[in-house]
Formats: sequence, structure tokens, C-alpha cells
Amino acid sequence: MSGAIEVSQRVWERLLAVRTNTSCTCCGGWSESEHRALDLYGPLARRDLGTMTIGQVGQSLDGRIATPTDDARDISGPDGLTHLHRMRALVDGVIVGANTALHDQPRLTVRLCEGPHPARILIDPRGRVPDDAPLFTEDGTRRVVIQAVDHPRPEGVEVIQLTALNNRLDPVDILSALHASGLHTLLVEGGGVTLGWFIDSGLLDRLHVAIAPVIIGGGPQGLTLPTPPALLKEALRPSTEVFSLGSDVVVDAALTDKARFALNPLHSS
Repeated sequence: MSGAIEVSQRVWERLLAVRTNTSCTCCGGWSESEHRALDLYGPLARRDLGTMTIGQVGQSLDGRIATPTDDARDISGPDGLTHLHRMRALVDGVIVGANTALHDQPRLTVRLCEGPHPARILIDPRGRVPDDAPLFTEDGTRRVVIQAVDHPRPEGVEVIQLTALNNRLDPVDILSALHASGLHTLLVEGGGVTLGWFIDSGLLDRLHVAIAPVIIGGGPQGLTLPTPPALLKEALRPSTEVFSLGSDVVVDAALTDKARFALNPLHSS
């Protein structure tokens, strides 16, 4: 296993500066564990590579995101949760589907590290999520709903109306609309079905799988593809690196050539 990362204050300050195009990840004297932190988070912070879409899922050792009774609290350890908040702070916007918004009631804010709140983006084709959902809370952060119905939303919430097919919105149309609105680096946070649609469409550049040392034995899976392969030889085999966060382990999977190109070159410098 690769060594543990160290997100020191100076590493985090550098990453936030990279996010605003005022610094780089390739210069400076860093310890090995700080190098590892820059390797993990640098590709999310960079804005010189164009648009980037990253997925994240936190799961147990056996690939579950909740128990059979839908208890999903504390799947991730404290370091896994901090990792998620770091990811939020480094992207322009965070995407969730309607089922995640209804079931988990996420706030999608940055609370466990320094950094800006991302735009909160809801994919809700049929307008099922109520207007009092936590992600609609007015706090000065952009709130965006992508839907197929003519359904009014709270004041200040941006509505992007797209055409649905079989009650689903095309991920290509979703990303095109978000890019046009100025949101270019995006985190698809949930749920597993929404992540699956982006992967199946070839639109997810990176995937972070945060694994906690717990075995559940049943319950919903972390990731579900709409068209899974029939044969193992047809399965996706991305380039991966493994990072130890402390309480959790992250597998960083590069799914596209753009993501592989974004791998931090620190160790070869």
C-alpha cells in the first residue's frame, strides 16, 4: 500500500491557490506524504486542463453504502468524511440525484476544511424534491436544479429545463448545460445510480472510491451501471492509485485520457 497522505496547512493553501489559477502543484519542497496529498488532490484543483468531472463514493469493504435497513450514517470514517469535504472545496459544483436528495437530505457544504462552498446541483427530472430540502437553503451559494418539468423553484434557484427520455435526462445534455453556465469542474457525489449513468456515458474522468474498514454483509451497493458488461473482459479497467487517508483508503481511478494526463508529475521532477 502507498504511504499515507499529509494535508498540511501549506499543502492545502497551495491547492486552494491552484484552484484559482494562482499557483501550481509542481514546485516547492514537500515531504513524501505531502507529495502524496498533492498527487491525490492536484488533478481536482487544476483548472488548466479544461472541463473535468469526478465521481466519489464512500463504501464498506464489501462495497455497501448502507445497511439493509438503509442506515448510512458513519459508513466513512472521519478521514473519509474530511476527504469528501476537501473534494467539494476544490470543485465548482457538486451534483446529486433526486433519490439522494430525498433520502440523505445532504447540505453539500464545506464544513470539515477551509475553502469555498461549491454550487449545489440537483438532477430532478420529475420535480420530486421539495422546496425545503437542505440543498435549497439560501446561503449565498449557487443552487441549480436540472429538470424536465415546468416546475417553479424557490427564489434564487437556477432552473435548467431539459428534455427527458423515459424519465431520465441525458448526462451529455446535463454537462453541456452546466459548462455553459460557468461550472466546469464538477463532482458527482451521488447516488450510485447517478454515478453509473455518467460512467456508462463515458463522461466521468475520475472516480474516487473511499473504502472504510467495515463489513456490512448486505444493503445497497455503492455503484450500479445501467448496462453492466456480460463478460469480465468487457469491464472497465482504469488506471488506479491507492492512497491512505488514515481511517479510510481511497482508490483514485483515472477513467479517461484527460484524467491520466492530469496525474501529478511531482515524483518525476
